[in-house]
Amino acid sequence: MKPYKSELARSAFCFCAVTALFLVQACNNKTGGSSMSRNPSSTAPATAPLPQGLVEPDAKVCSATFVAFTEGPAADASGSVYFSDIINNRIMKLSAEGKLSVFRADSGRTNGNIFDREGRLVSCEGSEMGPGGRRRIVRTDMKTGQVTVLTEHYEGKRYNSPNDLAIDSQGRIYFTDPCYGDRSIMEMDIEGVYRIDVNGSVARVLAQPAIQRPNGIAITPDDKLLYLVDSNPNPGGNRKIWAFDLQAAGTLTNQKMIYDFAPGRGGDGMRLDVQGNLWIAAGISMVRREGETTDNPPGVYVITPSGKLLGRIPVPEDLITNLTFAGPDKKTLYITAGKSLYRIKVNVSGWSVFP
Repeated sequence: MKPYKSELARSAFCFCAVTALFLVQACNNKTGGSSMSRNPSSTAPATAPLPQGLVEPDAKVCSATFVAFTEGPAADASGSVYFSDIINNRIMKLSAEGKLSVFRADSGRTNGNIFDREGRLVSCEGSEMGPGGRRRIVRTDMKTGQVTVLTEHYEGKRYNSPNDLAIDSQGRIYFTDPCYGDRSIMEMDIEGVYRIDVNGSVARVLAQPAIQRPNGIAITPDDKLLYLVDSNPNPGGNRKIWAFDLQAAGTLTNQKMIYDFAPGRGGDGMRLDVQGNLWIAAGISMVRREGETTDNPPGVYVITPSGKLLGRIPVPEDLITNLTFAGPDKKTLYITAGKSLYRIKVNVSGWSVFP
């Protein structure tokens, strides 16, 4: 596993905006800062530069606007990117040619999305940002459009608000179920992580006190490790990245903290690249609630498996939520933040079960 070079370099960014369905150019330069590294047990730095080789010097970061709150991007084999517009209760599609359209209206307040080995879209239907959240995991056959409910209850109780998910090489689905919204709707006093086996059975694999509020989740290509973003925005809450040994039976052992974003806003969505590095959406530029700080500017934080911060791709909009790799070489990074979908070319391929 070869990490990026530790030397850091400045890079220029060209921003363009896709308003409704039309492309409008608007370019600005952004530069990185000075070299900085950290100990995994320390607090996150106030700023982090771009690692050398992370992005192309002329990379374009594109914003798809005319949506309300973006989350959960996932790319199919053609390079099209599907992402959630939670407030407007729909899933959007940005084609490889740049055409923006509504893939599904009345999406059940969908949050995280991922494609499985068969090219089907698996989605977390949550409960945040308005009525109509169905609080379940569903799978869409992209050929027929048929939607199948994979799970909507555990031990007779509804989930809180399924947030994000990952799939291992066997096809087992792991999803997080925090509650960031109205806690009066909670039917279970647990914010946990669950596994859906290929036969449809469901097991809870993590809960309190081991974790506080699970969010982003990722599994290594060899199925040996599961990474979890534990992001509790309350004063003193966890803003940690955990690593667990993933056993053959799908259970988790040997919990280890590899990074701590405290006291700033913690991580949200997360993806891995083929070198094993973690790419995490995190940070804010404006405090929204008690317990948050602006110590971590908004961006994509790239961290090695050992917990070394390689750098940050700055994103000019709150609230950065999630990301995915797309394109034939998986070297185009899509980032959801606020009302926008950003795109930037990178120099390492992302990893995913499919495509």
